[in-house]
Amino acid sequence: MDRIKAAEVFVSIVEQGSLVGAAQALDMSRSMVTRYLAEMESWANAQLLHRSTRKLTLTAAGEKAFISCRSMLDVAKEVATPLAQDVIAQPEGTIRIACSQFVAADLLPKSIDAFLDDYPKVRIDLHISNQVTHLVEDRIDLAIRITNELDPNIIARPLGICRSVLCATEDYLKRHGYPVYPDDLAKHNCIMYSNFGKSLWHFTKDGQPVVAMVSGNYSANESSLLLQAVLKGRGISLQPRHTVQPLIDAKKLLQVLPNYEPVALGIYAVYRSRKHQSLALRTFIDRLVPYFENLAT
Repeated sequence: MDRIKAAEVFVSIVEQGSLVGAAQALDMSRSMVTRYLAEMESWANAQLLHRSTRKLTLTAAGEKAFISCRSMLDVAKEVATPLAQDVIAQPEGTIRIACSQFVAADLLPKSIDAFLDDYPKVRIDLHISNQVTHLVEDRIDLAIRITNELDPNIIARPLGICRSVLCATEDYLKRHGYPVYPDDLAKHNCIMYSNFGKSLWHFTKDGQPVVAMVSGNYSANESSLLLQAVLKGRGISLQPRHTVQPLIDAKKLLQVLPNYEPVALGIYAVYRSRKHQSLALRTFIDRLVPYFENLAT
C-alpha cells in the first residue's frame, strides 16, 4: 500500500477523532480506512491507537508514528511545491494555540491582532485552559506555557520572562499590618495560585534565595480571580507585574516586600517539531520572540 496515503489516513484518523470522521474527510470508505490503519500498525509492529466506544487515543507508539507521519506529509508537500513558489509563499492555514486565560487575555491579543493584519489568510484557533495540553491528542500546533519546570523531553523555544509582584490593598495592610520580612507572611491571608506555589513562595534578595511559608483561605487556578480578591482587600497575592503595575501606579494596590524579588517564570513556545512546521506557525513564533522581549512582563 502507498505509505504516503497510509500516513495521510492515519493523521486524519487522529485529527478527526474517529475512523468514520477520517473516511468522511478523505471521501473514502470506512473499510479502506480500517485497512490503511491495519497496515500502519503492521509496519510499526505495534498498536497505534487505544479504541473505546467514546474516543480514540494514541498509544506511545502511536504518538511517535503521528509525529513521523506529519513530518512525512510536510516533506511530501514541500517536494511537490516548486521552489520559486515557496519563496514567494505567504503564511496561510490554521494555527491551533493552547494557553492559559492570563496569556490569552493579557499577553497575546496585540501580537495576534498585528499578525492577522499582516497575514489575513491565517486563522488563529485559541484553546484556553490552565491545564497542560497534550499537543498530539488535542491537535495543538503551539502551546504557550509559563513555568520553571519545563519537561526536558518536549521541544520548546524561550520567549521571555514573566515577573511577579507581591501586592495588597492599603486597606488590608492597615488592618493586618505591613510585612517587613518574608517570614511575616505566615501571619497573613495569602491568596494563592492553585497550580504552583501553594504553600511556599520563593524570593531572592541580594542574589540569595529566600523561601516563605504561606497559607490562606482562597486559591484558584486563574490569576484574574485572585486579583479580584486582592482588590477587595481579602489578602496578599503574587500577581504578574504586567497586570498589576498599572494598579500600583494608580495607588489601587501597594507592593509588599519591595526589597524581595519574587522568582520569575519563563515563558515558552512549545510545539511538536522544529523541522516540519507550517510557514504560518514558523512565522508566528518568529514574531512572538521580539514581542515578548519588548513586553514589560
